[in-house]
Amino acid sequence: MSNENSKIKKFIPVKNDAIFRIFFADERNEEDLVTLLKSMLQLPEDDYNEIEISDPHLLREYDGDKLAIIDVKLHTKTKKIIHIEIQLKVTPELEQRIVFYGAKLITEQLGSGDDYDKINKVISIIITDGILIANSPKYHHRFTFYDKDADVEFTDILEIHVLELSKLPQVTDGTELYDWAKFIAAESEEELDMIAQRNPQIRNSVVKFRELSADERVRDMVERREKARRDQASREKFARQEGKVEGVMSVAQNLLQMNLPLDQIAKATGLTPADIESLR
Repeated sequence: MSNENSKIKKFIPVKNDAIFRIFFADERNEEDLVTLLKSMLQLPEDDYNEIEISDPHLLREYDGDKLAIIDVKLHTKTKKIIHIEIQLKVTPELEQRIVFYGAKLITEQLGSGDDYDKINKVISIIITDGILIANSPKYHHRFTFYDKDADVEFTDILEIHVLELSKLPQVTDGTELYDWAKFIAAESEEELDMIAQRNPQIRNSVVKFRELSADERVRDMVERREKARRDQASREKFARQEGKVEGVMSVAQNLLQMNLPLDQIAKATGLTPADIESLR
């Protein structure tokens, strides 16, 4: 029984940024990527006929000790730039970073002397497990430059899509995007089975994903990235704690210079009299 249990491998969800990048940036899975994009974007059919993935082999030499942003970048037949990124944790500055990165993908298209008509449309797709658009119950949003009072779109040269997995309803809304979002959000093999039974296209994707997640080299790569993420979180926590300690010590030192009694300083800072004495 123990040998049998030892063979059970930890489930890796599709929304893990490393395995998401490996799966959807693989040229052999282009059909899966195109079907996902069609469920979300309103592009001419011809745009999907020639999909060119930027750096499809980026993760093959991935160093798990470095926490770079892992995304999928591609160009369509008409040179539109599509950028897909998994951001499971919503940080306070995420909205600004999304806009900044989208603007960067626009400005870097122009060289010295190039005309503005050389700029191609940029589409950013952000998939998150958190809540980014707090004032709406919808799980998918499309943003452009828009005047809501006049109900007029200024331009869609930068189009931002936000897919919030945590907002997915329990019951399907009948869209292809819902099924793909459920595939990405799945937390167990049982959830993958349920979506595979409902959608034949995703059933094929589930089979290919399971083959990928069973690859020991891929699992090692994912684990190294998770370790790097945990180490980074630990370093940040330690830095915050160190900052708090330094702040308390600085307050205690200021109170000492004001000649306050030790017991009052101890009460105000939580330090022991011995700690306070050491600051003299």
